[in-house]
Amino acid sequence: CGEKQNRMSAKLRILIAEDHQTVREGIKLLVNAQVDMEIVGEASDGEIAVQEAERLCPDMVVMDISMPNMNGLKATKRLRSIGIDLKILILTRHTDDGYLQQLISAGANGYVLKQSAPDELINAIRTIGSGNAYVDPSLQGKVLGSYAARSSSLRGENKSDLTDRESEVLRLIALGYSNKEIAERIDLSIKTVEAHKANSMRKLGISSRTDIVRYAILQNWLQDN
Repeated sequence: CGEKQNRMSAKLRILIAEDHQTVREGIKLLVNAQVDMEIVGEASDGEIAVQEAERLCPDMVVMDISMPNMNGLKATKRLRSIGIDLKILILTRHTDDGYLQQLISAGANGYVLKQSAPDELINAIRTIGSGNAYVDPSLQGKVLGSYAARSSSLRGENKSDLTDRESEVLRLIALGYSNKEIAERIDLSIKTVEAHKANSMRKLGISSRTDIVRYAILQNWLQDN
């Protein structure tokens, strides 16, 4: 997918991974009706989604969770391990906190509920396509969970302890960027990025990517343009 960087498409190129054809057709109609995005491929299970992502080099995959052969969580992990440069938007009916934490840890850039209004899906696609993360409004409380309520660090009381660079690194991690991508984006070495990440997590008393995303939500970093 190296040639993607040289392609200046006016439209966001999207791959749909969803095992129900009726749902796929509905999403295709909705997306293709927008002037700034288009469906370039479809997949009925996670294995095909990974193969098509490698073949088509889309900008984004809209990924269902419950699919045969390989579910959306495993497909997300596979895509991240391969290192394909794309955004992943999870489309799911699941609101369980356990699912959401796993998706965050796997490297999803956002998730929207299937039962949400169609405009919510389009908004999520545009938000992620512009480089931000997206959390369905009805799920933000689930993501934050009880840990945020009892943690002064996650409420932001220790935010002033972070340097500007540490805050910048944390925000980019929450948005789904890898250490390598962050290093290139802000012109630092990977080791320096890792050091900023470790220092900021130590200062905030957090230990996982899930906690970083929770903190980012509380700081309103994920909605910044």
